Amino acid sequence: MAFDNTVTVTGNITRDPELRFTAGGTAVATFGLAWNRRWQNRQTNETEEQVSFFDVTCWNTLAENVSESLMKGTRVIVNGRMEQRTWETQDGDRRSKIEIIADEVSPSLKWASVEVTRNERRDGGGGGRYQDSGGRRPQRSQPQQDYVADEEPF
Repeated sequence: MAFDNTVTVTGNITRDPELRFTAGGTAVATFGLAWNRRWQNRQTNETEEQVSFFDVTCWNTLAENVSESLMKGTRVIVNGRMEQRTWETQDGDRRSKIEIIADEVSPSLKWASVEVTRNERRDGGGGGRYQDSGGRRPQRSQPQQDYVADEEPF
């Protein structure tokens, strides 16, 4: 029997993606994602809210594209798998967390529009740094000025 732990989460990026490279030159980007759920409490007739936070990890070309294209506050759709990490603190306490290892990340078009720029395909799935841009990191696009932070669902 095969098990599938694929997950799709739509939410807002809570911190700018951080791009790093492994000792072997593989790109890895991490960012936080928040998902809000609101509902009407039938007993009190008040709106209640629950927020879930996820750590997202992206690898290779996806990592580079995410770090170049997305920023804190962007509403995105993340598709990937869940993975649990466990470690021990300096005090000897065991900790664990579940993170999403992304296969796909895309901006949500529910309340925004985007301009898509197709990158040239890189050999080996993105092992090199910024080969398409002459070795320079492309500049991050600026957020739209007509963005209103307190609009739904923020």
